[in-house]
Order: sequence, then C-alpha cells, then structure tokens
Amino acid sequence: MAVSPPSEPKTRVRIDRHQTDISICKEPLGNDVEMRLVKVEGGEFLMGSPKDELDRQGTEDPQHLVQVPTFWMGQYPVTQTEWRIVAGLPQEERELNSDPSRFKGERLPVESVNWFEAAEFCRRLTTQTGRAYRLPSEAEWEYACRAGTTTPFHFGETTDADIATYRATEVYGRGHSGEYRQKTTPVDHFGIANPWGLCDMHGNVWEWCLDHWHGDYKGAPTDGSAWIEGGDSDRRILRGGSWSYDPRNCRSATRIGSTPENRNYNNGFRVVVSPQ
Repeated sequence: MAVSPPSEPKTRVRIDRHQTDISICKEPLGNDVEMRLVKVEGGEFLMGSPKDELDRQGTEDPQHLVQVPTFWMGQYPVTQTEWRIVAGLPQEERELNSDPSRFKGERLPVESVNWFEAAEFCRRLTTQTGRAYRLPSEAEWEYACRAGTTTPFHFGETTDADIATYRATEVYGRGHSGEYRQKTTPVDHFGIANPWGLCDMHGNVWEWCLDHWHGDYKGAPTDGSAWIEGGDSDRRILRGGSWSYDPRNCRSATRIGSTPENRNYNNGFRVVVSPQ
C-alpha cells in the first residue's frame, strides 16, 4: 500500500495577546468615548525589507537605520464612533462627512476618507485637546508595526485569517488559506496586540502617513521624520494592507503611494502625538 508523504508543517505565527507592561493613555472625546493611545518608546531600527524577504519590492530598498524619537500612537485605527465625534467639532480647513464608511459599525475602522480629511481630523482633535495630533511619518509607522521584530509580519514569517483581516484565499510563504471576509472587522476583533501593544497593524485598512511618495529609500531621513522633500508631492504613503488585499501587501515593509484625494473603502488611518 502506498504511503502518502507527510504534509509540510505549517509555519507557526507568534501571538502576542494584550500586554500588561505597556503605557496607555486615554483621550476623552465626549459622549463617554475615549481614544486609546500607546506609548512607543524611541529607538533605532532597520527600515525596509531584507533582500531575501519573499515578495519584497524595490520600493522597500535600501534597508537603512532610522533613529525614531518617542511618540504616542492610536492603539487601533480610528473607529467610526471616534470619527463621528471629531467630525462634529468646529471646522478647521475643510468639511467632514460624519458617516463616510461603506461598511457600517461603531467599532469598525473608519474608511473611505482621503488624506486631506484624515489631516483635518487631526487638526480638529488638536484644537479640541491642545495636543498636536497628526498622521504618523512612514518611519514611525513601520517602527511601531515591527515593534522590535524583523520578520515580514510582527507575528512571524507569515500571517493567518484567524489573526488578521485580508484576502485570506491567498497565501504568503508557508501559511495557509482561510476565510476571506470581504469587509473590515471591528478594531481589536482578534484580541491580539504586537509586542508594543498595537492592534490591527496588518490588514483591515490601509493607513495614511504624512510622507510624499518616493520610489525607494535613497536619501531618506534617518531621524524618524516625514519625508516631504522631493519625491512626488501629488501622492501620499499608505501602510499595512487591507481587508481586500493579498497577505504580501500586509507585510511590515510594504508601502504604496496614492493621490491624497483618493477616498477608498480600503483606506483609513490612525493618529500619533509627540510627548509634550
């Protein structure tokens, strides 16, 4: 009788449940709603992907050391509840639709907002709180996503439909296929955080960053600041992948550029604020 060869073992993913030793502050928004922010301690990391990483792109090259100062970052992407409250604050530079998202739910990430609208959200929040809220720089975003890891995902070498929301009919590396939900999921749906306490960094929604688009990292800043010199000022950076993209697009190093006017149901954001 023929014996079937043993199946190749699936790559295990590292799961970091909510941490107990992270610093979290809660920003009251009104109506008993608080925005949770995690303190990201400053440090140095290698930005970009190594040459042997599966499905890496030339836009992730060259890897380079970046020194990132301490900052606070939203533990999750901005939710529809948080968006609605801040959209109801006095206008700064432009109007905001209080209910822009295609997929409806209080704890679903807000989506279908463009870069300018995300920036307006930050301006209104700044005026309301007296703290300088903004979008993250691309370096801050990747530093926070990796949280000290060097693998394609902070989970490890691959990802899984049980820990992130993406087009899970597609497989990355030695991972396996799973449920493709075809929509966003509530923030912290999986109850999983990276080693620094941040959730939903892979998949769910692409997240806007401050930087202008550059086709690679030649000449990129090494101090963690946004790269807004040169490049294509008509495009902005998106990070993290989304519910409708393949897992390769959800890697820590993946970066794409889009027009800041792009209002798409794949695109959301999270906020950062520097210590005072």
